[in-house]
Order: sequence, then C-alpha cells, then structure tokens
Amino acid sequence: MLSALKLKTKVLSGGRIEVSAPELVEGEGVELIVLRPEATAALLPISLKQPTYSKARDYLASLPPIYRTPDEGVIIERELRE
Repeated sequence: MLSALKLKTKVLSGGRIEVSAPELVEGEGVELIVLRPEATAALLPISLKQPTYSKARDYLASLPPIYRTPDEGVIIERELRE
C-alpha cells in the first residue's frame, strides 16, 4: 500500500533540504520526490492547468452544454421520465 506525506520546507545553503516527519520509522526506506511549484506548473499539459475564474458565472459559462441540441434535451428528459 502506498502512502504519502506532503511537506513544505525551504532550501538551505548549498542546495540542502531538511525534512522532519515524526510519523516515519527510523531506518525505514522512503522515496523522496522534490517538486518546485513554479517549475512543475510550467511542465503540466495545458489541459491539466487549473483555470481561475473571478466569478461563479464565468466558471458555469465555461462548462460544456449538457445537451448538444434543445431537441436532444427534450428526448433525454422524456426517456428519463419514462
């Protein structure tokens, strides 16, 4: 089973980092992945980047339509009622 800890720290002199996690067991093997937030955001495909919206209506307007045509909506609603 895979478990993860998300910690934040600062880079120390000489490019060193220090991590303190009391829940880890001494001598236990762990894997450490270091992500630089500004660098990783630039590497994400555009489809994974989170757009920001200043208003809820802007977000709602960005969503795809539920029905492709009004007729399709009427047909689907009728089938759901039946």
